[in-house]
Amino acid sequence: MALSDFIARRSRLVFAVWAIALAGIGCGVATAADDTVPPEAMVLNYHLMHPGGKSLPGDPNAAFCIDGVYHLHYILQHPWKEGRSFSFVHVTSTDMLHWKWETTKLQPAFTGHGMFSGTGFLTKEGRPAAIYHGQGSGRNQIAIAKDGKLTEWEKPFPVDVRNADGTEAKINHWDPDCFIVGDTYYAISGGENPPVFKSKDLKTWTLVGDFLAHDMPDVAKGEDVSCPNIFEIGDKLMLLCISHDLGCRYYIGDWDAKAEKFVPEKHARMNWRRENQSLFSRENWRVDIFAPESVLTPDGRRVMWAWCSTIDRSDGKMSELTIQSLPRELSMPTDGNLRIRPIRELESLRFEPTVAENVAVDHVDRTLLADRSPKGKKIADVTDSAEIRITIDRKEAERKLFGFTVFADGQGGGLPIVFRPETGALRLGTTEAPFSIAELPEGEDITLRIFVDRHIVEVFVNDRQAMIGHYRDYAGRTALNAFTVGAPTKLRKVETWKLKPTNQGFREAQKNRIWEPQSR
Repeated sequence: MALSDFIARRSRLVFAVWAIALAGIGCGVATAADDTVPPEAMVLNYHLMHPGGKSLPGDPNAAFCIDGVYHLHYILQHPWKEGRSFSFVHVTSTDMLHWKWETTKLQPAFTGHGMFSGTGFLTKEGRPAAIYHGQGSGRNQIAIAKDGKLTEWEKPFPVDVRNADGTEAKINHWDPDCFIVGDTYYAISGGENPPVFKSKDLKTWTLVGDFLAHDMPDVAKGEDVSCPNIFEIGDKLMLLCISHDLGCRYYIGDWDAKAEKFVPEKHARMNWRRENQSLFSRENWRVDIFAPESVLTPDGRRVMWAWCSTIDRSDGKMSELTIQSLPRELSMPTDGNLRIRPIRELESLRFEPTVAENVAVDHVDRTLLADRSPKGKKIADVTDSAEIRITIDRKEAERKLFGFTVFADGQGGGLPIVFRPETGALRLGTTEAPFSIAELPEGEDITLRIFVDRHIVEVFVNDRQAMIGHYRDYAGRTALNAFTVGAPTKLRKVETWKLKPTNQGFREAQKNRIWEPQSR
C-alpha cells in the first residue's frame, strides 16, 4: 500500500502525526538553515536536550545498559537528499545524567529508510537489537548491533508477519515492541488493539491475534496504543505507551500464556491537558509527556524517559526542541499502586543545602483560585538549577487548599503548585493530575519534591504522582512562596539544594556536531 493511502486511511494515528509535522502545520519544521543550536535562554542544566536547533520529533528509543554504560537513542528529523528524513541519535552515559553524543549509526544512509519509533531489546543470545518502524519502507524493521558499544549494526531486515497458513497477515505496521516469554519472541505493532505475533528466531513471525484481552473502562474508543514498551515490574507486566491524542499512559496486568494475550487490570495516565490545549483537535496538542522508553538498570530499577513534546509552547503546538523528561524510577510494591520517583542519581548533583523547619504559613480568606495564586509567604530562594523537598505532617495537610509558587513575583504571579482537596487533584500551572491526600494510607505524611531547571519544573509527590511544567519568564525570579487558603498550614521542613549542571556533553556536541547524520 502506498504511504499516501496509508495516511488517508489512518489519519488519526502516527503517520498523520508526522505527516502534519512534515507539512509544518504549526510545528515549525526545521530547514537546514534553522538547524544550528537552541536559543541560549532555553538551554537546560541537567535535562537531556538535543544540542542542535529545531528537531521535531524527539521520541526516545532503543535504550540499553551494557557493561555499565547506558545507551539511549532519540529521533532527529534532518535534511535527506531532496527532502527530510529521520535518524536515531545515539547518546551514552554512566549515570543517566551526564550524556555524551556518539556518531549517528542508525540513519537513512545506512538503513535505506527513515527511523520511526520502536524500542530496544536483548536477543536470546544477549545481543542488543532495535525494533522500529522503517519510515518509507511500509514495514517494521529489526536491526541487531555487532558489538556492545553499538558502534556497528547489521543491516536491518523487515518484520514479515504471516498467518498460520503462510499467507501475509494484514496488520498495521508502526511503533513496534518486542519482548521475550520463555524461549519465544513476541512483538506488537501500533493500533487501537495492537496485533501480537511471535517468532523463535526474529525472522519467521506468525500472527497470534489481538494483544489486549480487553480494554479498560477509562480508555476511550479510538485511542491507539503507540510507542509501546512492555516489561515486567514486580510480579506484574506493564505496558507503557501513548495514545496520540492523550499522551503517555500505562497498563498493569498479567500475561495469559495459554491465550497469548495481555490481560490488563489497571490503566492510568502520565499526561494531562493544560487549559489552553484542545479537547479534540491536533491543531492544539495536549501531549506534554509523550513517546516513553525505559531501561532496566544493573541494580534492577526500571527507569523511563519521555519526550516533552509541547512543554515549552504556550500555544499547544509541537515543540521545535527535543527535551527529555527527567529519568523516572518506576516500581510496583505489594499494594499494587505504581510508584514514580526521580532517579536517585540526581542526589549526587546536590550542593549548598539549606534547611528551614516548622515554617508557619498564614492563611488568606477562603476564595476560589482564579488566574493568580495568593501572594503567599516567601519560604526559600532557589536558583535556576535546584531541588526543593517540602515535608508536611499529614494532619497539617488534610482538607487544606494550599500550595507553592515557583518563580514567585510577590503578587501571585509565577508557576503555582496547588493541592486541591475539593477535586482530589494536584495542580501544576494549569494542568491537574489525580492526587488525593485523603486517599493516602493512614499516617503517610506529604513529601513534595520540586526540580527547577531554568524554564522546566518537574514535581513528584509521595512517589505516587509526577508532573511537568514550564515557565518562560523564569529569568531573575528566585523566590519560592507558600500559601494556604481558609486555614493556616505549618511546613515541617523545607530543604533546598543547588544542583550541579550535567550539560558538559551537550556543550561539546554543540561544537563538534558528531551526531549530525548524512544529508545525501
